Amino acid sequence: MDPVKNPFAPGAGAPPPELAGREQIVRAADVALRRIRDGRAEKGQLLLGLRGVGKTVLLSHIATMAEALDYEVIQLESPEGMRLATYLTPALRATLLRLSRLERARVQAKRALALLRSFASAFRVKIGDIEVAVSDAPIASSGTLELDLPDLLVAVAQAAAAAESSLAICIDEVQYLGEEDLRALIVALHRVAQRNLPLVLFGAGLPQVAALAGDARSYAERLFDFPGVGPLGPEAARRAIAGPLAHEGVRIADAALDRIVTVTEGYPYFLQEWGKHTWNAAARSPITSADVEAAHQHATDALDQSFFRVRFDRLTPREQDYLRAMAELGPGPHRSGAISEVLGVSVASVAPLRAALIRKGMLWSPAHGDTAFTVPMFDAFMRRAIPS
Repeated sequence: MDPVKNPFAPGAGAPPPELAGREQIVRAADVALRRIRDGRAEKGQLLLGLRGVGKTVLLSHIATMAEALDYEVIQLESPEGMRLATYLTPALRATLLRLSRLERARVQAKRALALLRSFASAFRVKIGDIEVAVSDAPIASSGTLELDLPDLLVAVAQAAAAAESSLAICIDEVQYLGEEDLRALIVALHRVAQRNLPLVLFGAGLPQVAALAGDARSYAERLFDFPGVGPLGPEAARRAIAGPLAHEGVRIADAALDRIVTVTEGYPYFLQEWGKHTWNAAARSPITSADVEAAHQHATDALDQSFFRVRFDRLTPREQDYLRAMAELGPGPHRSGAISEVLGVSVASVAPLRAALIRKGMLWSPAHGDTAFTVPMFDAFMRRAIPS
């Protein structure tokens, strides 16, 4: 079939042709956005799940929903090892400059911009190529994020309220926020909520984010809902494949559809890869089980060379050994003692290695002493990448 008309779109955060199986999360986000816009108290959301489940897609969809409701929207990705102030400051500045052009919000926006200059100076943040000069603003300049960020976000939210608007901040890869930054962000959002100001945070991250947020501040569970984003159920997975095909006038045999759902285990990114390569392997409609089998190696190779390889290449040789030992035990989760036994070393000797892999976002701990991959099917990839 014509590859130009292939409806499937595997990619980092690329929206799928059909957002199947996420209706409950989308509906809850819509309610939260409408309530905050109407001046009612509501929690934000932190979307939690493994790699490849579509958290980034959902977060972008929520940002689009907010824009449709006339929100000011800030979309950010938390880079590994970078401080929050570094990338939040330019985004807040752009928002405040837009608000300052509105007559009704000019005073509040300019006050917030003065605080932002003070904040940027305290944290040595550069906006563009120009380092911001020290401001005379009396607050948001202590250099302690937990003290300064609440004042700043309150001022920004007040400017949005003066503009008769609302602000949604969407942050992806929340697990890469440092402990101090996450604590300060939670404290700031708590201050905003106490004043019932129109600012809300939507975030996405790996499953450990719920525990990190709770450790940072015990009241985090009262600021956020933590919807789990997992693999799609069988019916939703079928819709994710059959729906886009039907839109192109293509049918797929039930057995072929079941085979794709089974081999991908319902993970949205994998569904897109198998959908793409099955389309390219098929000569005509309807797509058959033989087409799916013909596409199997191409889909596996594509995942190995991109989705899996980009994570594998960030690992040191010792980290690769640790993950290969985990893969020997299967998908997991696994007890730390079982992994160290495969390696032939003590649990204590590889504890720093495990901690480093958790910081890199390769592993997480679903329960005390347990270790699991954050990337679905990574055990099978490790056995392919390192056969023995």
